[in-house]
Amino acid sequence: MPIVQQGSVNTTSLVVPDLYVQIVPPQNLLLNGVPTDIVGVVGSASWGPVGQPVIVATMTDYASAFGPLVARKYDMGTHVATAVQQGAQNFRCVRVTDGTDTAAQLTLPNTAFTFTALYTGSLGNLIGVTLGSGSKAGTWRLTVTLPGLLPEVYDNIAGTGAAFWQAMASAVNLGQGPQRGQSGLVTASANSTVAAPVAGSYAFSAGTPGSDGAASVTATTLIGVDIAPRKGVYALRGQGCGIALLADSDDPTQWTTQAQFGLSEGVYMILAGPSGDNIQNAVATKHTAGLDSYACKLMFGDWVWWNDPVNGTLRLVSPQGFVAGRLANLSPEQSSLNKPLFSVVGTQLSGAPAAGTSTSYAAADLAVLFQAGIDVIANPQPGGAFWGVRGGINSSSNSAIDGDNYTRLTNYIAATLASGMGQYVGQVINADLFRRIRATQLSFLQNMLSQGLLGSADGSLPFSVICDTSNNPASRTGLGYVQSDAQIQYQAINQFFIVNIEGGQTVQVQTQVLPNTPGSLAA
Repeated sequence: MPIVQQGSVNTTSLVVPDLYVQIVPPQNLLLNGVPTDIVGVVGSASWGPVGQPVIVATMTDYASAFGPLVARKYDMGTHVATAVQQGAQNFRCVRVTDGTDTAAQLTLPNTAFTFTALYTGSLGNLIGVTLGSGSKAGTWRLTVTLPGLLPEVYDNIAGTGAAFWQAMASAVNLGQGPQRGQSGLVTASANSTVAAPVAGSYAFSAGTPGSDGAASVTATTLIGVDIAPRKGVYALRGQGCGIALLADSDDPTQWTTQAQFGLSEGVYMILAGPSGDNIQNAVATKHTAGLDSYACKLMFGDWVWWNDPVNGTLRLVSPQGFVAGRLANLSPEQSSLNKPLFSVVGTQLSGAPAAGTSTSYAAADLAVLFQAGIDVIANPQPGGAFWGVRGGINSSSNSAIDGDNYTRLTNYIAATLASGMGQYVGQVINADLFRRIRATQLSFLQNMLSQGLLGSADGSLPFSVICDTSNNPASRTGLGYVQSDAQIQYQAINQFFIVNIEGGQTVQVQTQVLPNTPGSLAA
């Protein structure tokens, strides 16, 4: 009575009489949508791994991984902070340097024993180590500290002479078991030290200081390289980001490169013009750069005044983080148009907050920007006197695809299909395969319809999927090709709301009689 998996036995060539039980795997005809709230951020920092995506959910996570915000251009933490204030809580952060970054280092006095900060950056200068008596007699305890993080304690380090120093280095580099793993702050090297240990506290500030390597960071640095090990924006490949930004990257020569990355990865890239730009120059610059892609959202160089809660200063920062955070906190069929932005004190055009004056965009100014595919943060909005994204557009000149909703919904559907439809590769081509392919896509689209991501103005079904012999002739399937064709109608965004009012003493009002139902009124 053999028990076999379906497909592992040729059931048309059995010889031995017996009961054959085949395990048939359940058919997976469902697709679960991929996340659309992941924001990729590339920039400089004072701590943390370089060129490696790190998952961050809160500012506490960010501080642990990369240190505090730094009031300088290209600072990654600034954009994470402004995005968090809009509700974003799912980041992939990539630190970049100009190549001059160094790790802080400390050699204990009268020894050759050296501690080196685990990462490069100036935050490592705040590390301290304390050597004292261990819990057991005749042993030592090492404590490694960094403000804002829990101390690392290595207890009961035993030995004398070189053996002691080797044991301490091993404890730091390898850990002391499940309860005390290797250090997340430093590495250690005994370097043939034989001197007797001396109790005391030692600060890395007394050693060789670490540096951030941020002084010469440019937009090109943020772009990075697309060869292993990848750096810059290319380190975000395969991270599932729906939105991404290069912190304060305002160099127009890099815009089309970001557009290419956005198209290849299905990522909505948030760009920004240089601080203090004017409308005429912004339009001319975009034209010269050759940027015309739904993969990018270009924000006008009217930068934002923002209260930095870490450094306690009012700073002028790029609009990228605000916009990326707001989009991440919206469903992909939504537009950033007329949605409140939080923690915006003012913008360059509106004037410094202490100036006592405010300026708003004229309709003609907005028309020029929007026709050129440039969006802007402004106040007021159609919905009231609050700060928000004024256009809800991407950088494409094609009015059929120039909305935030087109970019994000298209990327969402494409990424979901790419993540789930591969299960059908390698299967036998027959009518059942066509049926299952079609059913899988239809169930996903039906789920989108039921959740309001899809819809139509007249209530008709906004999608169709064809996968049968009509689009898969034998001349193609015989070569191993299978094709599925889907048409999906997106919901439009109400951009131009027209309310007609006819008033006056000569107006003849035509009364409409509504059906005679409880609570009905004539209008």
